[in-house]
Amino acid sequence: MAEKIELVVCDMAGTTVRDAGQVPKAFTSALAAHGIAVTPQAINSLRGASKRLAILNLIPESPDRQARSEQVYATFVQHLAEVFNGTVEPVPGAREAIDTLRSRGVKVALNTGFDRETTDLLLDALRWREGVVDAVVCGDEVAQGRPAPYMIFRCMEATGVVSVHRVANAGDTVLDLQAGHNAGVALNIGVLSGAHGRDQMQPHPHSHLLESVAAIPELIARRV
Repeated sequence: MAEKIELVVCDMAGTTVRDAGQVPKAFTSALAAHGIAVTPQAINSLRGASKRLAILNLIPESPDRQARSEQVYATFVQHLAEVFNGTVEPVPGAREAIDTLRSRGVKVALNTGFDRETTDLLLDALRWREGVVDAVVCGDEVAQGRPAPYMIFRCMEATGVVSVHRVANAGDTVLDLQAGHNAGVALNIGVLSGAHGRDQMQPHPHSHLLESVAAIPELIARRV
């Protein structure tokens, strides 16, 4: 008999928070403001990563690369706040799925490649800051972001869940699946509501590919 799932860890943008291209747009405009041109494919390949690390990886090698990266990151945060202003919405069914899971005694945590300041802006816009989820872990709060498993482990620590065999992980990018695999979670779920489609996610370790997080409560309820 499968162990009971005690914690569901979900990514934010593209998984629980609707992303209508705002994040790639903020990346592109921030880099362009500093004279750096990148392709949509280059940005898409880094979806799910720590945003600081993603920007660093998009900047050409130079002696001042780190300093330029910090400048671009500051611009990215500003542009992201502008493009998300007044347009932050949950993925359809995400809030209901979270409420259903928690009503059944399953804890829900969010993790994200955004830093804490940006994450709090999104949570405030959604009115999710208090009482909606059990924990939120940000990319600047761990030693290494995805594909490292540390944000998942921090979510477990924050919610008091001690066994990865009682954890489900859900995200819309290949890096989400890689992080879940590296953590050894019981359910490693790719959702098709965001950055990466079925063809991109299918080759990577996963237990399920779902249309959205709205289907997670039923999936867990059926698990025996």
